[in-house]
Amino acid sequence: MGVTGRPGAIRLGIGELVLDGFRADPERVSAAFERELTRLVHEHGVPIAADGALRLDVLSGLPPLPAGLSARRLGQELARAVHQGLSGQGEVTR
Repeated sequence: MGVTGRPGAIRLGIGELVLDGFRADPERVSAAFERELTRLVHEHGVPIAADGALRLDVLSGLPPLPAGLSARRLGQELARAVHQGLSGQGEVTR
């Protein structure tokens, strides 16, 4: 996962995300993820992305999520984990 962009803009690329054990519509998970991450970035920013490109491994330490989560809730939880990493609470490599 990498974060790059010009000042005031953030570009987030996720190579692949594999979720085992969930029966959620991937398009709905993706839409919920995007909405929640956009909201979090708008409200709280991304402090560690301010100085340019960096790579993050923010989902490796994600606690187990209940398999019965709705697509919306699963997307929200994943977005919160990514935002925590963008806020300096994930593993960062430069």
